[in-house]
Amino acid sequence: MITLVKQRDWQLKLEALYERVAELPFTAILDSSLKENENEKEKDENSRFSIIGLYPYLILEEKDGVAYENKRAVKGSFEERLAAYVAADFEKNETELPLIAGGIGYFSYDYGRKFEQITSSHQKEIGLPEALFCFYENLIIYDHWQHTYTATARGILYPAEESLCRLNRLIETVAEEKAETTDYPAEISFDFTKEDYKKAVKKMMEHIVEGDIYIANMTQRMLIKSEMPPFTMFRRMRQNNPSPFGGYFHYGDVKVISASPERFLRMKNRLIETKPIKGTRKRGANAAEDAALKKELAQSAKDRSELLMIVDLERNDLNRICETGSVKVEKHFEVQTFATVFHLVTTINGRCKADCGYDGLLRAMFPGGSITGAPKIEAMKIIDALEHSRRGLYTGSLGYLSLNGDCDFNIVIRTAVWQNGVYHIGIGGGITAESEPTFEYEETLQKGKAFMELFQNRRFL
Repeated sequence: MITLVKQRDWQLKLEALYERVAELPFTAILDSSLKENENEKEKDENSRFSIIGLYPYLILEEKDGVAYENKRAVKGSFEERLAAYVAADFEKNETELPLIAGGIGYFSYDYGRKFEQITSSHQKEIGLPEALFCFYENLIIYDHWQHTYTATARGILYPAEESLCRLNRLIETVAEEKAETTDYPAEISFDFTKEDYKKAVKKMMEHIVEGDIYIANMTQRMLIKSEMPPFTMFRRMRQNNPSPFGGYFHYGDVKVISASPERFLRMKNRLIETKPIKGTRKRGANAAEDAALKKELAQSAKDRSELLMIVDLERNDLNRICETGSVKVEKHFEVQTFATVFHLVTTINGRCKADCGYDGLLRAMFPGGSITGAPKIEAMKIIDALEHSRRGLYTGSLGYLSLNGDCDFNIVIRTAVWQNGVYHIGIGGGITAESEPTFEYEETLQKGKAFMELFQNRRFL
């Protein structure tokens, strides 16, 4: 089967297109909204393309260890079914586009625990499967550099030409984006008190001193109860806090809004890249403050040590699936600029072995080391013992799997999962022997600030 790929002369803003399709069932938006650096005039390749998936013909899920295809239970594991489907339906992508045919979805943190047989002591709070991927009849790819739209059709639900005609009719009904000024009050609560979070950090530091682990990620959960519609949150978030690896996902009565700054892994032509983040500083009020804060982050011994330990972990994970000698560390301790914060980032590359498929990639790498710790298994056990809630989707991965073998996934941070009028948001940070509990608590609030500021008349419970 050959996917039909055609450039479209749609004269509308991307935001207006999002408005039209966002509430269609199982719509997936992978949004790269981070603007280019106005001072350096550099185009960020991580933010070149945004991708929209419409009308799934195949939905693969894992619920409580059982794999489902289009809501019917099937034999074998989810990752085996996923890898088998992609291999059987292989299709080359000879365009510049990141994706012309494939699946968009997620692997939750809960899904990752099964590889190491680590159970959780916490109850589920959100009705999402542990993993879910939709393979779409239509994809829309927007090129932020060229300001062009490309549409694809698989020709499974309808003949390919008819499929694109139907898509054209849908897009032609799009009205220009309307200004949204409604005020939404909110009730905000956390699953830790400040003192309890500090005690948990101290306990994690004791594990580090005793040699159980070297570093671990400590998370608290923020709940925001509000009548703000999820798509409104997405619109406001991408305007106030644009990110390279964000998105909006319509999963029935559950919606996901992501403004993630972190890439977990990308594979293109068997070249793998991962970009762990450790270390955060808020943006300054002016250029001088920005420069001082960037310098402070770049020279922070604690943040550099934290990132170095995660780089070692992820480099070792990559060595399990990459050709001998191909794994390299590049752009070490690079300070990257985002809308509201600075982050310390390292890039690690390798060449994947020819016999490693998606299932092998998942088993070796997932979940990402930057949000578990090292050693990974022991850190995950300690995380579950000290945190107060199940992570669910938080610190999992959202992204796409291409039918040509490529993929790109974020780390699910700066992400809200909405159900029944409540937004569930994980906020956390890395803990090392040099951590200071009060600072670590305040850093979680800084990371949650981007969400809290979207609401008016905030009341803390």
